[in-house]
Amino acid sequence: MLRIEVVDSDELGSGDRAALIDLCRRAYGEDLEAYLRDVGSGTHVMGYLGDRLVSHAMWVTRWLEPEGGPLLRTAYVELVATAPEEQQKGHASAVMRRLAEAIGDFDLGALSPKTAGIYERLGWVFWRGPLSIRGPEGLVPTPDEEIMILHLPRTPPLDTNAPLSAEWRKLEEWW
Repeated sequence: MLRIEVVDSDELGSGDRAALIDLCRRAYGEDLEAYLRDVGSGTHVMGYLGDRLVSHAMWVTRWLEPEGGPLLRTAYVELVATAPEEQQKGHASAVMRRLAEAIGDFDLGALSPKTAGIYERLGWVFWRGPLSIRGPEGLVPTPDEEIMILHLPRTPPLDTNAPLSAEWRKLEEWW
């Protein structure tokens, strides 16, 4: 049975961090150690079979702003990964359900999906309006990006066809 733990980045031990980096490398087929460092401090939802990390997701705080609306304190999901040999067994769904429970005090959940199926099954919906980044020079359109949102208890009424922006960060625009 999958055991799920929710852990702040600052509380990750070196063994857990190494297991997380290895899991992401195997799941994504690339080394994401620098990405994990650059994404900054967040909260990890880690799924274990015995002592083996088999599934993971994390969130960081970002500020999304729908046009004409307030800044929304957003739990932005990063690095959803499941060990290749454990995929299609419900582990990522269990981790994402636990993540959704844990972010209830945010205004919104958001992520940039590689595939939508798992997220749609869990209640996430695509933002259909144009996306942009709020940079030092103003809004920078990001027409090739897609995000999905999760309505939470504190989510105000939203028009998902309206423009939506996020603050600039060092990483790729929406990832």
